Amino acid sequence: MRFATRVLILQLATVAAVVAVCTAVFVYLGVQQLRAESEASALNIARTVAEDPEVRRLVAEFSADPGTPDAADLRGGELQLIATGVSDRTDALFVVIADDHGIRLAHPNQDILGQQVSTPFDEVLAGHEVVDWELGTLGESARAKVPVYAPARAGEPPVGEVSVGFERASVFDDLPALLLGIAVAAAAALAIGALAALLLRRRWERLTLGLQPEELVGLVQNQAAVLDGVGDGVVALDTSGVVRVCNETAARMLALDDPVGRRLDELDVPPEVREAIAERRPRDGIVVGDRVLYLDAHPVVRDGRPLGDVLIVRDRTDLIAIAERLETVRAMTSALRVQRHEFANRLHVATGLLDADRAADARAFLAEQLGRGPVDFPVDGLERVSEPLLQSFVGAKAIEAGERGVALRVADDTLLLGALIGAEDVAAVLGNLVDNAITAAVRGGEPREVELALLDAGDELVVTVADSGPGIEPGVDVFAGSSPSTDGADRVHGHGLGLRLSRELARRRGGDVWVIEAKRSDGGAVFGARLAGVMRPAGEETAR
Repeated sequence: MRFATRVLILQLATVAAVVAVCTAVFVYLGVQQLRAESEASALNIARTVAEDPEVRRLVAEFSADPGTPDAADLRGGELQLIATGVSDRTDALFVVIADDHGIRLAHPNQDILGQQVSTPFDEVLAGHEVVDWELGTLGESARAKVPVYAPARAGEPPVGEVSVGFERASVFDDLPALLLGIAVAAAAALAIGALAALLLRRRWERLTLGLQPEELVGLVQNQAAVLDGVGDGVVALDTSGVVRVCNETAARMLALDDPVGRRLDELDVPPEVREAIAERRPRDGIVVGDRVLYLDAHPVVRDGRPLGDVLIVRDRTDLIAIAERLETVRAMTSALRVQRHEFANRLHVATGLLDADRAADARAFLAEQLGRGPVDFPVDGLERVSEPLLQSFVGAKAIEAGERGVALRVADDTLLLGALIGAEDVAAVLGNLVDNAITAAVRGGEPREVELALLDAGDELVVTVADSGPGIEPGVDVFAGSSPSTDGADRVHGHGLGLRLSRELARRRGGDVWVIEAKRSDGGAVFGARLAGVMRPAGEETAR
């Protein structure tokens, strides 16, 4: 049996039990009210008859006579007529009048006139009114007994009693109507309870999408396992934009503090996150804090009913950093390939001269090549870069710059004494700074130049890159990390991703990347970078 059905049955049983208890209570109260009303009516009628002056006078006369009244005289007597008239008018079962000895002076059954009453009368003759249900000669009835006092004799004991009774059947004449009303009310209450239970069941199934508690427990367990077991961030929003699910990965990447139960508009998230959810399409390169994120929003629909949106958040920081490194490695590999090809060509020339028995020419050719350096890269001052990997890398960047009409040169104060050991990080940081400088130089005026200075001190490498571009506008933070879809970043010096990643790579090694001069007097900007632990000091390998 489904849980919703069990709940419905339990609710119906509860409602039926409550209605049954309430019905029993109302029936009991109704019966007690009818009894009380009949007793009150009997008491009021008895009081009225007992206060009648004629009744008081006649009862006092009979009580004063020591003999027993004659039944024949009582049958047509005035007391019998009075009692019969009251009984007829009030529909009472009986109106009985007795003297102080309990002798019946008036009774519906004239055959027992002059006889003693069948019920106790001592308490009434003691001056007390008695209301009770008793069994007499006319059957069980609700009766009231009231003492009769002699006229104008205050303080004397009663001279008789008046007893008025209503039979049980007449007392409960209104009981069927009362029971019918209670039954109708009970049926209405039961119907309302059943309707409420049905509506509650329907609401329950709408809220739970027809799932039972056992299935919901399984879903919660699966959700916890999935959300905590995947490396991606997951944020689920309902149709009103309230965050209902947010795993720790998403909270960490989006820098959210206790987002569940709050509207997305109230959270401190970049506008790109809201746009990705509104547009429901993938967005790449979203920068939040020190991370570059990929966002993908999907609507959630079940049985044609929209339930909200799910946002998938992936951290692309390390991937982009690796891509930057691979790009620089590719550039270095290309430069080395060019160098190898050029070196092979030179060997072919020298070999040809030797084969032609032109040893002097071969010697002169080799001497000339030795003076020119390993590869003819279009870089002014490249001979100052003695480190082979850096020399090849700078030469490769110079070729790329020349294709864009920019001259790359090495500054006069460049001095390298050690050997490069952190090639990937150096290539990533230096390549990003040089690429941005080349782009800035293209946007600037003539001459289009980029100047590079390299210095090493111990295991540290210090780099400065200057360009002839338009410089950085005041108030622009090139390290802010804006995404490509916004206009807040400096479009000349990159979109903020590469510079931010370069700074992150440098800081991981205990260094930094910063702006030395945002806009020089003759145009252009100057960036600086310090990388620790990327150089082997000169002589260290020999000492080992």
